[in-house]
Amino acid sequence: MTSTERRANYLAVDLGAESGRVHLGAFDGERFDVHEVHRFPNTPVQLPDGLHWNLLRIYSDMLEGVRKAAREDDAGFDGIGIDSWAVDYGLLDASGALLGEPYHYRDARTEGMVELAESLVPREEIYRTTGIQFMPINTMPQLLSERGSVRQTAAETFLMIPDLLNYWLTGRKVCERTNATSTQLYDLGAETWGRGLMERLGIPTHLFPDIVPPGEQLGPVCGPAAESLGFGSSLPVIAVASHDTASAVVAVPAWDDDFAYISSGTWSLVGLELPAPVLTPEAMEANFTNEGGFGGTVRFLKNVMGLWLLQECRRTWAAASRSYSYDELAAAAEVSPAFGALVDPDDPAFLSPGDMPARITVYCRDTGRRPPEGVGEVVRCVFDSLALKYRWVLERAEQLSGRRASVVHVVGGGSQNALLCRLTASATRRPVLAGPAEAAALGNLLVQAQSGGRIAGLDEMRAVSRRSTDLVRYEPEGTDDEWEQAYARFTEVLAVANGVRGG
Repeated sequence: MTSTERRANYLAVDLGAESGRVHLGAFDGERFDVHEVHRFPNTPVQLPDGLHWNLLRIYSDMLEGVRKAAREDDAGFDGIGIDSWAVDYGLLDASGALLGEPYHYRDARTEGMVELAESLVPREEIYRTTGIQFMPINTMPQLLSERGSVRQTAAETFLMIPDLLNYWLTGRKVCERTNATSTQLYDLGAETWGRGLMERLGIPTHLFPDIVPPGEQLGPVCGPAAESLGFGSSLPVIAVASHDTASAVVAVPAWDDDFAYISSGTWSLVGLELPAPVLTPEAMEANFTNEGGFGGTVRFLKNVMGLWLLQECRRTWAAASRSYSYDELAAAAEVSPAFGALVDPDDPAFLSPGDMPARITVYCRDTGRRPPEGVGEVVRCVFDSLALKYRWVLERAEQLSGRRASVVHVVGGGSQNALLCRLTASATRRPVLAGPAEAAALGNLLVQAQSGGRIAGLDEMRAVSRRSTDLVRYEPEGTDDEWEQAYARFTEVLAVANGVRGG
């Protein structure tokens, strides 16, 4: 950027399962200066018909964040982009009105829906078409649970969460590709909606609008949103890599392609970036997913329950008048014995909201292990189990893809957890590079800058990420034998749990 050029200012709206953030990113041609201007809680609401997101509150807070950014910096903005968690959606009627608050993916309405899908279309065919792991939280089981409902019958348009918010800003109804690929309704071979699959599942095909690539400029803010902001007509809305993991992977500060990533937050997304999907029977059996990434890449990964376990433990303790900060919990885990108790973070018992410490206790008793005692031991159990599950997933990703990762990049909020990063380096026996913490927001901003012609492509985007991030390196600790023994105990726990549950 020359001395006569104005810096570029972008707004990134990054919505997570625990909170939403509005970030202001200033790009000087070499690096992004990113800071948070507004943070707000994202709290689901239990209604008589199920668990929902409070999307109207999210939208209101998003607009407030934009207004705060304008008060903070009056230089104007070159774009705004929205990313969020995947799988959830809203339905609009013929007039464009929202048909009820979107359901939360943890709502119990999807119980039995994966099995229903497999009774209608063979599991192997669903996987060959979509490349998506089978999970009850997926969009496809959610839509199956609504078949014949008043809401679905009245619906004219399906939009995922970022697409819905973009529609409220611009009036344009489209779905962004990286998020569309996560629905288990996208045909990877045809590179469009899998309408044939939808018809066999009984899901109305007319609901699904055009798909646009990340970087598509959707138009300026208009209508009521522009009136609310007061300057909307001058604010371009850009469809970024709207699946927050896709945005986070854009911001991985890698030098080459021999890396693994862990996008660490409420969920941990553990995987590799590949040039093509892996759709083998072995990948299906291991329940790996193939999601679209920026620039035609594939995110070959597996969901791990992640810091959800810790978040629910913390919420349970707070309800009992025992409030702890995350730093206090990490400090308590640091001084607790290693490998005292281990669980599979992805056991179905841990999926729904509830008393997570009690569930961990039951799991340990069911698998013949001594349950953790006290807060520190519970948190250490979560961290040890996550690190060992990361190794389990990473090794399978390498076996299935034929690609070896020499380094693990941990991005997202979990990159700030030094103990978990150290344990991850030790468990995987390879170095961990931690950061950026706000990877989804930075990836969101990078796509906007690329869309505006200020960055050339993915390699340059990652170079900008490196220049914009203070990385922390963690080397494996302990001996190989020590960690092999710990991993053997962990895999034994998995085997016992599968036996107890008939898996």
